[in-house]
Amino acid sequence: MKVAIVHDWLVAPGGAEKVLEQIIACFPDADLFSLVDFLDDRKPLGGKPVTTSFIQRLPFARRRYRAYLPLMPLAIEQFDLSSYDLIITSSYAVAKGVLVGPDQTHVSYVHSPMRYAWDLQHQYLREAKLTHGPKSWAVRALLHYLRGWDSHSANGVDRLIANSHFVARRVMKTYRRDAAVVPPPVDVHRFEVCAQKDDFYLTASRMVPYKRIDLIVDTFNATPHRKLVVIGDGPEMAAIRAKAGPNVTILGYQPFKVLKDYLQRARAFVFAAEEDFGIVALEAQACGTPVIAFGKGGALETVVPIGEPHPTGVYFARQTVVSMLDAIDRFERQRDQITAAACRANAERFSATVFRRAFMSEVTRTIAAAGLRYRAGASERVEYERSTEDLAWPGEAVKGSSWGR
Repeated sequence: MKVAIVHDWLVAPGGAEKVLEQIIACFPDADLFSLVDFLDDRKPLGGKPVTTSFIQRLPFARRRYRAYLPLMPLAIEQFDLSSYDLIITSSYAVAKGVLVGPDQTHVSYVHSPMRYAWDLQHQYLREAKLTHGPKSWAVRALLHYLRGWDSHSANGVDRLIANSHFVARRVMKTYRRDAAVVPPPVDVHRFEVCAQKDDFYLTASRMVPYKRIDLIVDTFNATPHRKLVVIGDGPEMAAIRAKAGPNVTILGYQPFKVLKDYLQRARAFVFAAEEDFGIVALEAQACGTPVIAFGKGGALETVVPIGEPHPTGVYFARQTVVSMLDAIDRFERQRDQITAAACRANAERFSATVFRRAFMSEVTRTIAAAGLRYRAGASERVEYERSTEDLAWPGEAVKGSSWGR
């Protein structure tokens, strides 16, 4: 079987690239396609060459590839995959829109439908300060076009796989399709449990608005006897650094070794975003560290709250300082109910081995179902051709024609 793997874009390592790495491990002989490839760390690709689109050669594509979003549906459709039996797409934007034929099997791992084009459009416009004026209407028109194209492109997928039940519900709302759920892999073997905790809380994330690092900093500013360490970088770094109080330490980007050390020693990891899944919260648990998380989205599937068997953290109900402070207070009163062993065991449910087994199971079932459809279709054609022989005019064959249908 000839296999193609298609990923949206390869620019920086993240959760989607960790999924891609495991998909490649499942199909080591597959060919790899992506709109652009500027990835410095080649480990997730297993040394594979990447076939890229024309966007790779456009001006400033390395830094401004997102500016070419209007061209991405066209670009993804230019990949010629006609010689492949199985196409696997890793999609959070346009990858699932590749063109496939009736005798090809297409499995799409959906990290999320395009959030900025669907249910989070208005939030995106507010954060980008595009709520009024000509630019706003131009962007709204583009997003309207993308919604239509995105919805239509789902018709070419044989099997949709979501990374969480939260995303599966979004897939149903967006495409009116059921999706299997295979959570993304957590490389738990890179982390060791540390039961001895220091007197600080930790958050680590790219500093973009929806991650709500600003909310976490505001909360700890309001409780100066508690220490917070922030790891990460991004567009909001200057604003976050400016508002941080003396009890808040901003470390910026840090290599994995430093991040792991802080994950192991933190009293708890604080997670304030409404995420589709949230791998870093499970990496904290792999270190035996509890999580204080916003109780919406993927966190509901990765954190076991106090009150349930083998808890690993607590939730806060609203993205407000008051709600987060209440959760921190509850955690400190009841943290003896949470053990490092329970955190680790919860993280191991999402290991790379578990991911590969579940993903391959879905792919195998989809291939088998597609084979049955193809054989059924062939059988129906044979029966139809036999039935039309009796309808032919003397000396005339009707096989394969539309006459008599």
